[in-house]
Amino acid sequence: MSLQEVRAKIDAIDEQLLRLLNERAEIVHQVGEIKRKDDLDIYVPGREDQLLRKLVELNAAQSGRLTERAIRAIFREIMSAALALEDSLKIAYLGPAGSWTHQVAVNKFGHCVEYVAEASTEAVFGRVGAHEADYGVLPIEHSSEGAVHHTLDHLACSDLRIYAEILWKADAAVMAREGTTTVTAIHGHPQMLAHCRPWLVEQFPGAQLVESASSSLAADLAAREPGVAALGTSLGAELHGLRVLAASPRTYSTRTRFIILGRRSGPPSGKDATMLMVDAHDRVGALMEVLQVFASSDVNVRQIENRPMGGGGEGDWRARFFLEVSGHLEDTAIRQAVEALEAQSVRVKVLGSYPATTWVEER
Repeated sequence: MSLQEVRAKIDAIDEQLLRLLNERAEIVHQVGEIKRKDDLDIYVPGREDQLLRKLVELNAAQSGRLTERAIRAIFREIMSAALALEDSLKIAYLGPAGSWTHQVAVNKFGHCVEYVAEASTEAVFGRVGAHEADYGVLPIEHSSEGAVHHTLDHLACSDLRIYAEILWKADAAVMAREGTTTVTAIHGHPQMLAHCRPWLVEQFPGAQLVESASSSLAADLAAREPGVAALGTSLGAELHGLRVLAASPRTYSTRTRFIILGRRSGPPSGKDATMLMVDAHDRVGALMEVLQVFASSDVNVRQIENRPMGGGGEGDWRARFFLEVSGHLEDTAIRQAVEALEAQSVRVKVLGSYPATTWVEER
């Protein structure tokens, strides 16, 4: 076939796709009406994950050329458009604009919903708690630095819950103004600069590495100053009109886990995890006693974080543990374990049940 004939076939397929997408939108609208009537959440991460996995399997069965990452990206934007039509979804995230958390939020919810940058973890909790945002996105664990204690501490004293989790592989990008040929300085967040220092020194010999309060501020400076580059996200480059000069090698990638903060836990998805806060007396064997209760109930404890804290009186110290266990709060085994701990005067607070994902997002 000639190029013109091939293009004509593509145009015909695009016309069919558009018609089918609009048909899909009409059906999604019906689903939205049912959910509103029954006071159900518009966004259901378990359902989203099941749909995406099914589409990937169908694509493989058809020997499709599209990769799993492409399938997920395409249908995430389709779902994002549907969410925007139904509920004008608003997502609060730890800013500023162009931050890693912003990048993660856009990758998860698509470009069609509304985003609100917040300057602190507390502000994200406040926005969601006041119903001024539907969900919040916050980091909870870094592969290189462990748990993000600000997020855990706010979960401990809030009625909000973890609604979903996002696994993210972060690749850094060096960006500068269009036309930049010589880089004299690279500005970036101290942790990112330290992690990427060997690569930056090799890739940009002679460039001074300068610490900045945030990747976004570094990008803003790079947009104004010739010869200055920023180390940050590709989204930051887009937002500041910068050109990506180089992307970090995969060996410099880091993994971060983020949570989607909501006002309640979602329904069981069949493959879930639950985060619990457990306050016990700070004494020898306290953690072992807690773990024994879960083992007796045949509940797998996947992860443990410790946060010592003062008690109500002088010398009265309590040990605070954050435990992630396999399963959903509605599972009988987890309920029994929680009841057994409470019977031993151990305080237990559920921080959320959510689908346990294995898919790692990346830009």
